[in-house]
Amino acid sequence: MTEIDKVAWIHLADGRVLSTRSRGRDVYYLPGGKRDPGETDVDTLVREIREELSVTIDPASARHLGTFRAQAHGHAAGVTVRMTCYTAEFAGTLHPDSEIEEIVWLTHTDRPRVSPVDRLILDHLHTDGLLA
Repeated sequence: MTEIDKVAWIHLADGRVLSTRSRGRDVYYLPGGKRDPGETDVDTLVREIREELSVTIDPASARHLGTFRAQAHGHAAGVTVRMTCYTAEFAGTLHPDSEIEEIVWLTHTDRPRVSPVDRLILDHLHTDGLLA
């Protein structure tokens, strides 16, 4: 079995969570990405969010929210993704960069529009009263 190791940023506002859609993709993903060799979770978070959304994450404010596993979207059966999620403060203005085509704010009702692991995360946020 293969597992894809990813780190994601959970940014909530007014009962909605920030999500992104990459060029050529048909579902939304929480911002973040794969770890480079030797990177810590927070190193990955800072780099990926800067690349995707052109903002600077404050590493000292990063707080682990949870780790979730599910079938990897668009991959063969048995390929899973492990998504380690953090909240964190940031500086700058959010705008799509790199491969990101669109930024959206989602609620729990948008669950069918996201990847399988993101569905688990949306369920968790909704159960905890953080997501409308």
